[in-house]
Amino acid sequence: MNIFLFLGALNGFLSVAFGAFGAHMLEGRIEAKYLDTWQTGVTYEMLHAVGLLVIGLLMAKFPGNALLTWSGWFMLIGIILFTGSLFVLSLTGIRVFGAITPIGGVSFLIAWALLMIAAVKLF
Repeated sequence: MNIFLFLGALNGFLSVAFGAFGAHMLEGRIEAKYLDTWQTGVTYEMLHAVGLLVIGLLMAKFPGNALLTWSGWFMLIGIILFTGSLFVLSLTGIRVFGAITPIGGVSFLIAWALLMIAAVKLF
């Protein structure tokens, strides 16, 4: 099984589900700023789901490549920390969860940097 293709598809699915949940269940129930925060989480999850799919496709062509593997794991960590913290912040209003978001953002940056390095080395 290609784990990053699976995780990309899973996170694509989840981002659509979370987007629908936010649009239909949260509107009018949480403050507008938290609904915007929720939507930011949905957007970043979908964008990085596509990133995981790209990594999965590259892994199919270059199996066992450490740069691609680490890029995929950092992207997943970014999704969990960045989008997860935004979702929890939106639902609870507890601002301390916002402090976790930048750690997820750094994970995204590392993932994309590793993918750039892999692209230079592989192509």
